[in-house]
Formats: sequence, C-alpha cells, structure tokens
Amino acid sequence: MSSTTLLSAEPLRIAILAGGLSHERDVSLRSGNRVAQVLKHLGHTVLVLDVDARTIASLRAFGPDVVWPLVHGGPGEDGGLQNILLALDLPYVGTHSDGCQRASFKPTAKAGVRAAGVKTPDSLTLPKAYFSQLGAQEVLGTVMSRLGLPVVVKPQQGGSGLGVSPASDADQLRNAMVACFAYDERALIEAYVAGREIAVSVVDAGEGPQALPPVEVVTEGQYDFDARYNPGRSEYFAPARLSAEETALVQETALSVHRTLGLGNVSRTDLILDEQGTPWFIDVNVVPGMTETSLLPLAAEAAGDLPGLYDALVHHPLVR
Repeated sequence: MSSTTLLSAEPLRIAILAGGLSHERDVSLRSGNRVAQVLKHLGHTVLVLDVDARTIASLRAFGPDVVWPLVHGGPGEDGGLQNILLALDLPYVGTHSDGCQRASFKPTAKAGVRAAGVKTPDSLTLPKAYFSQLGAQEVLGTVMSRLGLPVVVKPQQGGSGLGVSPASDADQLRNAMVACFAYDERALIEAYVAGREIAVSVVDAGEGPQALPPVEVVTEGQYDFDARYNPGRSEYFAPARLSAEETALVQETALSVHRTLGLGNVSRTDLILDEQGTPWFIDVNVVPGMTETSLLPLAAEAAGDLPGLYDALVHHPLVR
C-alpha cells in the first residue's frame, strides 16, 4: 500500500454502522464519522447509519457493496450485529460472529489464548448475584486470598475502560466491584501485572493477518475512558519505544491471539510488557476505536498509509 493513496481505484457504496445503545455510543459515532471521512476522501459513497429500528430497511434501500460495523461494546462486538449482516447476505469488514463471541467475552478470550501458550494474568469471574447469596465480605476475602493485591476489576464484556478500576486494598476492591457492576452483571477480577502498556493492531486485507507497529501508551493515573478519548492525559508512542526483539515478540503475540480466536479483518490486542520482557495478554477488541486518539489509526499512520489500509479493507471484507 502506497503512502500516496489519493483516490480508490474502485469506488464502492459503503454503509458504516455506528452509535447504537451501548455505553460506548458516543465513541462509536466518533469512530464511524472518522472512518467515513477518510473513505469519502478516497472517492467512496459512504452512508453512516446510527443503529436503530430503521437500520435494516436503510441497508436494503442503500444497497451497499460492503458494510463496516463500528458499534463498540457488547451490542456491536458479541456477534449479534454480525449475525444480522450475515442473515442479510451483506459482506462486512470485521470478524465472523463466532470469532466475535470468542473475543468479546473476556474470560473466554483469556482461556483461549492461555491454551495457545500466551501468558495472561490469573483471574476470577464472578456474577453480581454471588455477593448477596454468599456474602460480599466472604467473597471478597476469598478473592484476595486467591489473587492477592493489587488487582484490576473490569466488566466481563465491553471496552473503552468503562467500569475498569484498580484496587490495592479491601475498600478499593469493594468500590471497584460496585463500579464494575454498573456496566455488567459479571466482573472479571484480574491479578495486576506491572509493566508498559502496549497495543498491537492486526489487519487482514486478504493477504493474511499482519501486525501493525506497536503503540505504547503512557498515562498519568489509570488509562480509563477519560484518558483514552480526551486529549492531554495520555501520551502515545507510535511506534512503541521497544527493541527490535521486543517489537517482534509483541507482534507475534498479537498475531497468535488473532489466529487462535479466529478473528477477521481487524483486531487490537492490549498487552502489558513486564520488566522481564514478557508480554501478558489483557484484552482483545474486534471493533477497535477509530477516533483521533484511538490506537489502531495511530498504528496505521506509523505504518505509512492509513487511507490505503482502509481502502484495502473495504475491498477485501473477509466475511461474505
């Protein structure tokens, strides 16, 4: 892909699905509009649809050559929206619904990559109901006995740092559970691993999965929703400040995650690279953010041709 991409050689009719009713609605709309802007500049005809009761009729009326679903969070990444597109017989940029289900549920993804030899922190997944049935104090004591402290508490599904909290003592753990259950009925409690935060995006435009340059995230405090989407709190290094050996290692880890979970056109794997140089799998996203501060676009720009990448993806949707 050339860094001088100006117009697509074959303009397409592209429908972008964004918005919806998830907690990540605003980010999704920003992602959709950002991608639409790039594709329009390439000469494509692009329609951005806010997912609602009119979406299916709008897709049928527009007649897209390809759909790019950019709905973030559970409703856009758990395979349901992808199944609708499959039922409509519409090619789309992304991952088959089966892979979405494997990736979007964090405990399932962790189990899958662990079986493939990728390191991931020890964790426990607990439903909200257990805290009333078994007693919150007893459950939290058991968690601390098993995982120790500090830990990171997060919803079992969803992204953008929503509902994610670190906890270094019993009071913080209790508060973290409350914050998590505002977003999900199940919490993933994960042992904390110290190190550098590295994101590796993997793309497949018909020639097999390829890892983009890693992006390093440096944040004052927690890399939460505010740090991700409001400029100023986080600093990004694209490519990441890694040795050649470290770069190859984190890229191969992300490729292993992508292949193991059976992912499609796009994924982003979030890792912690510890002091010993070991990458730890934290999460994977099948519909990663595409905003001005999102990590995949930063990686694509570091690779040299973001418009060219987007053009290649819409011309080679892996799900048909």
